[in-house]
Amino acid sequence: MMKDPLAELPLTRPAGCPFDPPTDLARLSSQRPLARLTYPDGHVGWLVTSHELARAVLADRRFSSRYELAHYPIPGLGIDELPPAPVGDMTGMDPPEHTRYRRLLTSKFTVRRMRQLTERAEQVTTEHLDEMRRQGPPVDLVEAFAHPVPAVMICELLGVPYADRETFRGYMATMSNPDSTPHEQFTGYSALQSYVEELVQAKRTRPTDDVLSDLTTSDLTDEELAGVGTFLLAAGLDTTANMLALGTFALLRNPAQIAALQADPAAAVEELLRYLSIAHTGIRAALEDVELAGHQIKAGESITISIQSANRDPARFANPDTLDLHRKATGHLAFGHGIHQCLGQQLARVEMNVAYPALFTRFPTLRLSAPPEDVPLRAPHQGIYGAQHLPVTWEVA
Repeated sequence: MMKDPLAELPLTRPAGCPFDPPTDLARLSSQRPLARLTYPDGHVGWLVTSHELARAVLADRRFSSRYELAHYPIPGLGIDELPPAPVGDMTGMDPPEHTRYRRLLTSKFTVRRMRQLTERAEQVTTEHLDEMRRQGPPVDLVEAFAHPVPAVMICELLGVPYADRETFRGYMATMSNPDSTPHEQFTGYSALQSYVEELVQAKRTRPTDDVLSDLTTSDLTDEELAGVGTFLLAAGLDTTANMLALGTFALLRNPAQIAALQADPAAAVEELLRYLSIAHTGIRAALEDVELAGHQIKAGESITISIQSANRDPARFANPDTLDLHRKATGHLAFGHGIHQCLGQQLARVEMNVAYPALFTRFPTLRLSAPPEDVPLRAPHQGIYGAQHLPVTWEVA
């Protein structure tokens, strides 16, 4: 018999454990991996917390990704309904629209093409580490390293002129600032899209060697191309920047793991992705009645997927609450699963595989310059978790 619905989605992380999911999610994963959940607008839908069920929902096309069909699970924001996805935002589309966009972009983000960017990632990383050394301690690692490295990479990949990058960063700062109102965040997104619309026109007139220029030869309209560019710029920066900052924070709190990072960066990155799960929550809506784990999900009901809980599921990962960089963390859901699995995951891997080892090689005495409890973290309601600032220092030779 199904128990009473949860009153709301658990968001509060355990005190003193900034890397761990809310305690109630772990309890649910072991006792009720599929639970009824009351959404802020009163809708009674579902919450999935186990790895097996999360993977099943993400792979099942009977569950829609269209924003406007789903109820929003995060309490306290006053969001009663979501608008349709902006043009070009593939995360909020279903086939065949999603298929059309994805087919055009997949060839631009192949494993081979992203690995060819390794040398450039090494150059960009070295440049920013050099600047950190010149500046001297202490620094905010978010501003000095975690944000600018992926910003340079995604801007170069898409063809954003160097002179415009500070403008682009300003829009992104408004969109990701937890103190920004929804209206301010929307204004920031709109301003970024307007900028990309102008950039698209420039690429059509004078194409260069970049993804946006390549896409001007496709059947995408100017509006669609600007939407795709805006989506890729936003998605390609915020996630990797927060992984670099929060991952460094986790490593500084687990210094015995740094040797394993240096020995096998690729495996270490996969474990950090699993352990931190910064894109912590997904939403789907049932397009038809679906049988799941012995229960019927009715058409129109929303289902929330806790990625952070799924990646800490002991049925899938032994001792899941331990950061173990020797672990083979294959199968984690940090990049999602199914047709919406992150398009830029290989670029993110290249950036992290280069950046983490280089940081700790250049600054072997790196440490926090503030108490861990004073590191400001993103608010629980934000879609991407991370550190707003990461104050660090090191011994100067």
